[in-house]
Amino acid sequence: MVRPRKNRCVQALPVSAFYKPRGVVLHKMKGVTLTLEGFEALRLIDAEGINREEAAQMMDISTPTLCRILAEARSTVARALANGWALRIEGGDYTIVAGESRKGRGSAHCGRGGRRSR
Repeated sequence: MVRPRKNRCVQALPVSAFYKPRGVVLHKMKGVTLTLEGFEALRLIDAEGINREEAAQMMDISTPTLCRILAEARSTVARALANGWALRIEGGDYTIVAGESRKGRGSAHCGRGGRRSR
């Protein structure tokens, strides 16, 4: 029996959840999906400059899990950019938490639950 996935804490949904190359008709374009937890890992580590251990605590996951999510997210974004594909940010196992409540770095802010998508 497969162990249920634990929800990851995500501060907020992205401002824009869809990106595509300019001047290309959407229906002729291939696309890839970046999960919300992948987006959050990229945001915390690459955009905010937070170290991996602290980012893992903020997302309520282990550091190895964060590193796996981050590697997958970077690969997804790189493939989209290198191939001129559309990038959709949606889905995954996550719980939206308020930014200030995450300062405590505890797991109490991010509950377990069903899979969220869109």
